[in-house]
Amino acid sequence: MKIQSLGSLINEMRAVARGEAVAPADAAAPSADSAEAVIRLLTPANRELLRTIRDAKPQSVAELARLTKRAEPNLLRTLGKLEAFGLLEMRMVDRRRVPTVLVGKLHVEIDPYVMADRIEASLVNG
Repeated sequence: MKIQSLGSLINEMRAVARGEAVAPADAAAPSADSAEAVIRLLTPANRELLRTIRDAKPQSVAELARLTKRAEPNLLRTLGKLEAFGLLEMRMVDRRRVPTVLVGKLHVEIDPYVMADRIEASLVNG
Protein backbone atom coordinates (compact mmCIF):
# COMPACT_ATOMS: atom_id res chain seq x y z
CA MET A 1 0.00 0.00 0.00
CA LYS A 2 1.31 3.39 -0.97
CA ILE A 3 1.12 6.49 1.23
CA GLN A 4 1.05 9.56 -1.00
CA SER A 5 -0.67 12.93 -0.80
CA LEU A 6 -3.22 13.75 -3.47
CA GLY A 7 -1.07 16.64 -4.72
CA SER A 8 1.96 14.38 -5.05
CA LEU A 9 -0.10 11.77 -6.87
CA ILE A 10 -1.43 14.37 -9.33
CA ASN A 11 2.07 15.72 -10.00
CA GLU A 12 3.37 12.19 -10.54
CA MET A 13 0.55 11.37 -12.96
CA ARG A 14 1.06 14.60 -14.93
CA ALA A 15 4.81 13.97 -15.24
CA VAL A 16 4.14 10.46 -16.55
CA ALA A 17 1.48 11.74 -18.98
CA ARG A 18 3.89 14.39 -20.34
CA GLY A 19 6.59 11.75 -20.77
CA GLU A 20 8.86 13.42 -18.21
CA ALA A 21 8.86 10.38 -15.93
CA VAL A 22 8.29 6.66 -16.12
CA ALA A 23 5.33 5.30 -14.20
CA PRO A 24 6.59 3.92 -10.87
CA ALA A 25 6.46 0.17 -10.35
CA ASP A 26 3.82 0.63 -7.63
CA ALA A 27 1.61 2.93 -9.73
CA ALA A 28 -1.24 0.41 -9.74
CA ALA A 29 -0.99 -0.25 -6.00
CA PRO A 30 -3.75 1.07 -3.76
CA SER A 31 -2.81 4.32 -2.08
CA ALA A 32 -3.94 6.48 0.82
CA ASP A 33 -3.00 10.00 1.79
CA SER A 34 -1.89 8.95 5.28
CA ALA A 35 -1.62 6.00 7.61
CA GLU A 36 -4.33 7.72 9.64
CA ALA A 37 -6.82 7.21 6.77
CA VAL A 38 -6.15 3.47 6.80
CA ILE A 39 -6.37 3.28 10.59
CA ARG A 40 -9.72 5.15 10.52
CA LEU A 41 -11.03 2.57 8.05
CA LEU A 42 -10.08 -0.32 10.34
CA THR A 43 -12.86 0.17 12.87
CA PRO A 44 -13.77 -2.75 15.13
CA ALA A 45 -16.80 -3.45 12.90
CA ASN A 46 -14.69 -3.47 9.74
CA ARG A 47 -12.08 -5.71 11.36
CA GLU A 48 -14.84 -8.13 12.33
CA LEU A 49 -16.12 -8.00 8.74
CA LEU A 50 -12.65 -8.81 7.37
CA ARG A 51 -12.30 -11.65 9.90
CA THR A 52 -15.68 -13.07 8.85
CA ILE A 53 -14.67 -12.95 5.18
CA ARG A 54 -11.32 -14.61 5.96
CA ASP A 55 -12.74 -17.35 8.19
CA ALA A 56 -16.19 -18.09 6.71
CA LYS A 57 -15.22 -17.53 3.05
CA PRO A 58 -18.73 -16.43 1.99
CA GLN A 59 -19.55 -17.19 -1.63
CA SER A 60 -21.64 -14.07 -2.20
CA VAL A 61 -22.39 -10.65 -0.77
CA ALA A 62 -25.85 -11.92 0.17
CA GLU A 63 -24.29 -14.73 2.22
CA LEU A 64 -21.94 -12.25 3.90
CA ALA A 65 -24.91 -9.99 4.71
CA ARG A 66 -26.65 -12.94 6.40
CA LEU A 67 -23.51 -13.88 8.35
CA THR A 68 -22.90 -10.34 9.58
CA LYS A 69 -26.55 -9.28 9.91
CA ARG A 70 -25.76 -6.13 7.90
CA ALA A 71 -27.91 -4.57 5.20
CA GLU A 72 -26.56 -5.35 1.74
CA PRO A 73 -26.39 -1.71 0.50
CA ASN A 74 -24.38 -0.65 3.57
CA LEU A 75 -22.23 -3.76 3.31
CA LEU A 76 -21.47 -3.07 -0.37
CA ARG A 77 -20.40 0.48 0.47
CA THR A 78 -18.02 -0.79 3.16
CA LEU A 79 -16.68 -3.54 0.90
CA GLY A 80 -15.99 -0.91 -1.76
CA LYS A 81 -13.91 1.13 0.68
CA LEU A 82 -11.97 -1.92 1.85
CA GLU A 83 -11.36 -2.91 -1.76
CA ALA A 84 -10.19 0.61 -2.69
CA PHE A 85 -7.55 0.37 0.05
CA GLY A 86 -6.43 -3.03 -1.25
CA LEU A 87 -7.53 -5.02 1.79
CA LEU A 88 -9.86 -7.26 -0.20
CA GLU A 89 -11.09 -7.83 -3.71
CA MET A 90 -14.47 -8.59 -5.14
CA ARG A 91 -14.18 -11.54 -7.54
CA MET A 92 -16.85 -12.47 -10.04
CA VAL A 93 -17.83 -16.12 -9.77
CA ASP A 94 -20.61 -16.98 -12.20
CA ARG A 95 -22.92 -14.02 -11.53
CA ARG A 96 -21.98 -13.55 -7.88
CA ARG A 97 -19.59 -11.04 -6.39
CA VAL A 98 -17.42 -12.94 -3.91
CA PRO A 99 -15.42 -10.92 -1.35
CA THR A 100 -11.90 -12.28 -0.81
CA VAL A 101 -9.43 -10.97 1.76
CA LEU A 102 -6.02 -10.11 0.32
CA VAL A 103 -4.07 -8.87 3.33
CA GLY A 104 -2.89 -10.94 6.28
CA LYS A 105 -1.18 -8.22 8.31
CA LEU A 106 -0.45 -4.52 7.99
CA HIS A 107 2.77 -3.07 9.31
CA VAL A 108 2.57 0.70 9.89
CA GLU A 109 5.61 2.91 10.25
CA ILE A 110 4.87 6.47 11.35
CA ASP A 111 7.53 9.16 11.55
CA PRO A 112 6.15 11.70 14.03
CA TYR A 113 8.27 14.49 12.54
CA VAL A 114 7.44 14.31 8.83
CA MET A 115 4.66 13.01 6.62
CA ALA A 116 6.59 9.96 5.48
CA ASP A 117 4.32 7.21 6.81
CA ARG A 118 4.70 3.73 5.35
CA ILE A 119 2.37 0.77 5.33
CA GLU A 120 3.52 -2.66 4.27
CA ALA A 121 0.99 -5.41 3.73
CA SER A 122 1.66 -9.11 3.92
CA LEU A 123 -0.61 -11.24 1.82
CA VAL A 124 -3.02 -13.65 3.43
CA ASN A 125 -1.95 -17.29 3.19
CA GLY A 126 -4.03 -19.30 0.77
